[in-house]
Amino acid sequence: MQNCWDTTTATAHARDSKTGLRVYSSRLLGAEPDLVLHGGGNTSVKAAGTDVFGVQGRVLYVKGSGWDLRTIEAPGFPPVGLDYLLRLGALPALSDSEMMRQLRLALLDPAAPTPSVEAILHALIPHTYVDHSHADAVVAISNTLDGEASLRAIYGAEVLILPYIMPGFILARQVAEATRNLDWNKIRGIVLMHHGIFTFHDDAKTSYDTMIELVSKAEDYLQLAGGKQLAAADYSPTVADGLALCALRREAGKLMAQPVLLRLDCTPAVTGFAKLQNCGELISRGPLTPDHSIHTKPFGAVFDAVNAPGLGAGLQEFVSSYKNYYNEHAQAQHQMLDVMPRFGVWKNKGMLYLAANLSRLQIVQDISEHTIRAIQWGELLGGWDALPRRDLFDVEYWELEQAKLKKAGTRAEFEGKVVVVSGAASGIGKATVEHFQQLGAAVVALDIAPAITTLFDSAAVLPLQCDVTNAAAIEAALQRAVLHFGGIDVLVSNAGNFPPSARLEAMTDAAWEQSLSLNLSSHMKLLRACIPYLQNGFDPAVVIVGSKNVPAPGPGAAAYSAAKAGLTQMARVAALELGANGIRVNTLHPNAVYDTGIWTDAVLQARAAHYGQSVQEYKTANVLKTEVFAADVARAVSLFAGTRLAKTTGAQLPVDGGNDRVI
Repeated sequence: MQNCWDTTTATAHARDSKTGLRVYSSRLLGAEPDLVLHGGGNTSVKAAGTDVFGVQGRVLYVKGSGWDLRTIEAPGFPPVGLDYLLRLGALPALSDSEMMRQLRLALLDPAAPTPSVEAILHALIPHTYVDHSHADAVVAISNTLDGEASLRAIYGAEVLILPYIMPGFILARQVAEATRNLDWNKIRGIVLMHHGIFTFHDDAKTSYDTMIELVSKAEDYLQLAGGKQLAAADYSPTVADGLALCALRREAGKLMAQPVLLRLDCTPAVTGFAKLQNCGELISRGPLTPDHSIHTKPFGAVFDAVNAPGLGAGLQEFVSSYKNYYNEHAQAQHQMLDVMPRFGVWKNKGMLYLAANLSRLQIVQDISEHTIRAIQWGELLGGWDALPRRDLFDVEYWELEQAKLKKAGTRAEFEGKVVVVSGAASGIGKATVEHFQQLGAAVVALDIAPAITTLFDSAAVLPLQCDVTNAAAIEAALQRAVLHFGGIDVLVSNAGNFPPSARLEAMTDAAWEQSLSLNLSSHMKLLRACIPYLQNGFDPAVVIVGSKNVPAPGPGAAAYSAAKAGLTQMARVAALELGANGIRVNTLHPNAVYDTGIWTDAVLQARAAHYGQSVQEYKTANVLKTEVFAADVARAVSLFAGTRLAKTTGAQLPVDGGNDRVI
């Protein structure tokens, strides 16, 4: 574990505010995924404060709910009355829901976020700085048959080792009882079995240094046990794999009653785990830390590529197992969560991750990757031995988590859906990608331009360089898309160009064929390749971007107009052929969209001058006297792609401000 403390940077942060140094060291911890994953862990600092009446008091600044240590800022540390917290910690009992209410009452700033559920525990530790992480190495060792003995051998008397107990008030009471007669100066940390590690000191750097040192000792212990020799193997997914994933995604979505995303991970470390003979049994034993069960559920699904080529059997087995788990542990106050697995091992191939949206999918993937590594460490140390399912159930169905079910917000329109957009590097295509991002979709952006690979800085977009006139390139791109997101729900077939004007007597064969290849044939090839995936899509839809030149062609544009007319006719046939599969196909006819790459200032001025108009007059030469932007077309695309027009197929819609020739 690398120590990343930089004195110059730390000094600058220390001058920033009371919590400046706390922000700095917290970010150092949060930047290391082997210490903290996705909002896990928490930190605090104690300081003096003065209220509006000028009365001084002691304040605990502790990580607030919803903040991530990796990116936390000063507002992420709500100020809480320290003495109030200590009084709460002295109570003999307190439900977690009441504790959270009291934490809100203890806030010195009512607009601040809710303090961490571990706030009372942080208050009880008599040091200025307290750091808490879920260090993989430490927790992995605690999840072994002789975990406690191993940790005592690693740390001796300098670290207090405590048995697992639920987070919240009862954990604070456990620590209070265990340290009642303890000389805090004689210990450097506390390890909570199956949960994590605390370090503390009156100096921020010392507390951080201690965390790095203690975790490094655990990592060294694992390396001596053979931790560098974890399984690794290769697997190359097939087209059949991709189709199987689409079918699985569709069935999994039914379990959540909404679209979901799915990803196949075949990286060497993951495939190596999937090739272990007992991989399915290993992922049933429990997670790295019980907190992870909130994100991943307490165990995964098992898909057997040999004995059950289809993935549906593994899905149903998981559903049955999860229902049995719930029925065994549930009480009257519980409400069963959805029964969709969040991860699973596809034997001899890799790991599958499932989630309702992209952010949750990434959380599941990160947690799963860390877990399967830790499981193998545990096996090296004599056997992975996570908490019993009773304890895991208590965390997954924690009253604080159940309360969140009643506060669930509305979902974005395209959350969980996958949209493929061709011609995505500029103009209408780029605007469409950006619009679908805003609507919550996962977007596959295709373009022949190399710039596509760096154009979108978002995990919501999978940018792929692809020549859509090449059938093999299309197949390869869609295969990558399906492995990454699990399927295809919407195709926006947009790629095209407007060739140089040429009257028929001057038309060359090459110019004619080139226009037909890109503006017509490429759309057929892309649609043809997408159909097998769309058949398992959620509310599947195809939106073809045509042109005003279909209903109102102009002289000198024969190659373009003929191609777009053929494209529109193909879309009509596709609507007839694909309707039985529930796939809607509709066409847009944009015109005079001038915020694209081909319409430079010089070109606009020349065209306006040709008609004796100003540039503004030229751009608004339509019935509505308005400009038409790429974003306007993108909004029309999403209308056809969404469910608001779920009963419409085979339609053609102009997006042109009202062209008198079209009307």
